[in-house]
Amino acid sequence: MRRWFYIASMGLLLLAGCKKNDPNAVKPVTPVSFTQPAGWPQPVYNFADNPLTEQGIALGKKLFYDGRLSKDGQFPCASCHQQDAAFGTFAHDLSHGFNNSHTLRNAPPLQNLAWYSEFHHDGGITHLDLQPLAPITNPVEMAETIDNVLNKLRADAVYRSMFTAAFGSEEINTKRMTQALSQFMLTMVSANSKYDKVMRGEATFNLPESLGYDIFKQKCASCHKEPLFTDLSYRNTGIPMDAVLQDKGRMRITQNPADSLKFRVPSLRNIMVSSYYGHDGRFFDVYQVLEHYNSGIINGPTTDPLVKNKIPLSNFEKGQLVAFLSALTDSAFLKNKKLAQP
Repeated sequence: MRRWFYIASMGLLLLAGCKKNDPNAVKPVTPVSFTQPAGWPQPVYNFADNPLTEQGIALGKKLFYDGRLSKDGQFPCASCHQQDAAFGTFAHDLSHGFNNSHTLRNAPPLQNLAWYSEFHHDGGITHLDLQPLAPITNPVEMAETIDNVLNKLRADAVYRSMFTAAFGSEEINTKRMTQALSQFMLTMVSANSKYDKVMRGEATFNLPESLGYDIFKQKCASCHKEPLFTDLSYRNTGIPMDAVLQDKGRMRITQNPADSLKFRVPSLRNIMVSSYYGHDGRFFDVYQVLEHYNSGIINGPTTDPLVKNKIPLSNFEKGQLVAFLSALTDSAFLKNKKLAQP
């Protein structure tokens, strides 16, 4: 009996040792903690449903920069969301897509997404995990089908290995793909501009930045609330509808005339590097945006009360505001190698 017990025990030990050293065994994931900047509100993204891991983030990054998510292989997510433009569309009014198409809007920057519960200029997507499905399947953006994308990924041994590392098996499905993309995009946190350093007591504003901050708090902060520099609301800021694009903004989602020409208040973080401006990129530079509020607002039934009487700005005030807005540029974010194209 003792001899049998000894042999059985040795067998179990050998089996355990084989499993431990099995090169095909699935390795545990490496958790990554999400750092909430001091003084910021709690994120709204539910990390319990999609915990950050090194493996998931790496997979999401590969997907984000992979043109195979588009029909012709030329339009990865990064084609419209470029790091040097705070992951927005730089130097184009309207974003470019498949077959030389132009999209309806200027792609908004991707930053601090853990604090957003709605996405796109009109809030038409209500969860970050769902957001990639819209551009992938839009005929003038990436113009692909989800089934085709998944089949491309399944045929790639590297992807099968990465999905296994991130999720425990080779299964490649829509949920896993979009969760990996979310994990990568959630790491796009911009919170280290000069403004942030001043708020942390690590730097001080120069005189134009300080004067600009005072003007900002008087004339801009009602909509562009710190620290995100947006209140995430939808407002008609007196921008008339483009006769060709016929974009009615939030109303396209709600079908409510009260939402006509309302678009989400954009964040001002990294604003100086993310031109063009406005939902359709009609403003070439920040000075044009400021002049719109000073003299260009067109009032209509849904124009926001905060801007219907315009926001008077002298040339001096514009200059000081631009100095402050420049202090919202986060160079560390724009040059973060962990976010950069491989």
